[in-house]
Amino acid sequence: MFKPHVTVACLVQAQGKLLVVEERVAGRVTWNQPAGHLEADETLQEAALRELYEETGIHAELHYFLGVQQWIAPDNTPFVRFLFGVDLPAPCVTTPLDSDIDCCWWLTPEQILTSDQLRSPLVAESVRLWQQGVRYPLQLVAPFNWPFHKGAHTVTP
Repeated sequence: MFKPHVTVACLVQAQGKLLVVEERVAGRVTWNQPAGHLEADETLQEAALRELYEETGIHAELHYFLGVQQWIAPDNTPFVRFLFGVDLPAPCVTTPLDSDIDCCWWLTPEQILTSDQLRSPLVAESVRLWQQGVRYPLQLVAPFNWPFHKGAHTVTP
């Protein structure tokens, strides 16, 4: 049975700078947006906020939805990635809680787009989507009759 990996990511921007997390993958330093897998008992929005907090230490709210990216990795792993946007007033200090994250960087879009350290092509594609200026309401991916109630992370349509 076909089961793609469902992931979430946050494109976080502050004063034109974008936040990336640095991690080692197979011994190679890579950059990614704060991102990770959807867990069974959480909504897409809850997963995005959890990953943002775990990988950066930032508590924030999601502001908009940027889109869905479907991709097959070089090892033939299929991914469906839900990309959310967070606008902060200024770059802030980060404190990664996830031991897989070495540090975080506030970079210009150009620094990301020209880097050879991107974890996947979805990182650059996310920046390009953000640069296009299209912002979708979070209600576009709101849960329906969601049985779990976590309170603080629930986005009300």
